Amino acid sequence: MLRIVTIALLAVLPWSVRANLPDFQPIVEAAAPAVVKILVESEQEAFPGAEEMEQLPEYLRRFFEFRGGPPQQQRRNMGSGFIVSDDGYIVTNHHVVEGATSVIVRLLDRREFEAEVVGTDVRSDLALLKIDGQDLAALAIAEGDVAVGEWVLAIGSPFGLDFSVTAGIVSAKGRSLPTEAGENYVPFLQTDVAINPGNSGGPLFNLDGEVVGVNSQIFTRSGGSIGLSFAIPSHVVQNVVTQLRESGEVTRGWLGVSIQDVDRDLAESFGLDRPRGALVAQVGEGSPADESGLKSGDIILEFDGQSINTSSDLPHVVGLIAPGSEVSAVVRRDGRDKVLAVVVGGLNADERPSVSRLMGGNESNAVLGMVLESADEDMMAELGLNGGVLVLEVGPDSPAATGGIMGGDVITRLGSSAIQSLQDFEQAVGRLQPGQSVAVRLIRRGAPLFLAIRVPKADQ
Repeated sequence: MLRIVTIALLAVLPWSVRANLPDFQPIVEAAAPAVVKILVESEQEAFPGAEEMEQLPEYLRRFFEFRGGPPQQQRRNMGSGFIVSDDGYIVTNHHVVEGATSVIVRLLDRREFEAEVVGTDVRSDLALLKIDGQDLAALAIAEGDVAVGEWVLAIGSPFGLDFSVTAGIVSAKGRSLPTEAGENYVPFLQTDVAINPGNSGGPLFNLDGEVVGVNSQIFTRSGGSIGLSFAIPSHVVQNVVTQLRESGEVTRGWLGVSIQDVDRDLAESFGLDRPRGALVAQVGEGSPADESGLKSGDIILEFDGQSINTSSDLPHVVGLIAPGSEVSAVVRRDGRDKVLAVVVGGLNADERPSVSRLMGGNESNAVLGMVLESADEDMMAELGLNGGVLVLEVGPDSPAATGGIMGGDVITRLGSSAIQSLQDFEQAVGRLQPGQSVAVRLIRRGAPLFLAIRVPKADQ
């Protein structure tokens, strides 16, 4: 029945609409010779590892120890890739070749080559391979951007079905999919192209036959495509491939800040017309951000000429800037926009981004609904603070509770006022206006956080 209905719908479409549907055949004919299937072998333990060994019976442990430990067996994996130069450089995903002991590249004409892994980049999930070949068919990586709603085409080897072709549209851009390490350097393209295991590392084309992305991930509940696939955009691919080809590793721009999103209440408290920007919760001591004059409480609205709508946009932009470059940043500080010159630092391939945690009798505050006391010296030393007030209790249904304040939080800033003592806090509260939304900076479990509290009106 579904097939009959589909045919019937196609039959009633105006001829002008059907005539304007894209013809993918010329793209496939031209591009397929440069798309490759990648066959990978890697070692894996055939028996339990060291932790599981402890749970084995004594006689089995002795057996494995006598044999020199758990034996290894070859694990086979497969993926896709594409040639980017006629002398044999090939792009694929990092996770396709991770831990490989052998990488074989198979071309459309069934020729096979042993490949060298030139370099990989786990943060972007990209890898560059090299085979010995000359005058090979190669693909061009697009320099321009792709638009939401634009037709795109994928070629790859899903489930080992060599050189399969699927098509769809770009569903969204700039999707943030943090890695297991919490890093977020790739603004993924989301498409509804049918991508399945084995498509990883394969190209995503526009209608000009240019590579606009590298297929990398899918969202699935069944193990197969449900119309949510994600590709690494071409500008990231170009940047990473160039660095891998030149040096075998990738260096990224780095600021050294901890950031968070701006919600509606925080936007109001900082004088913004709507939630936007990346709120700087913490600046690492001695970091590029610190040396460039960025401060905790700044909201970064633009960076290097690009608008920052959410906090996840910032690492996408910063990561592609060459270390040592000076760029401009527009920040909201104390209710006004300020332009800063920022010199971007560098984060090498084997480094992990971090922000130093060395940051710069009970009392009650009835207005906001908290019971506070000054943070003791031991706590301040542990957190690296010069001062602050400790939240002992939060009244139910109070402004503080509504804003998300919790017992154990250490408040270090209220609005534009630094808080080092209970007296500082009381004076800052005294300057608040009824109905005002005020930003609160606090330390929770060792990490900085901004929340917004709305001061109650007189009749509340």
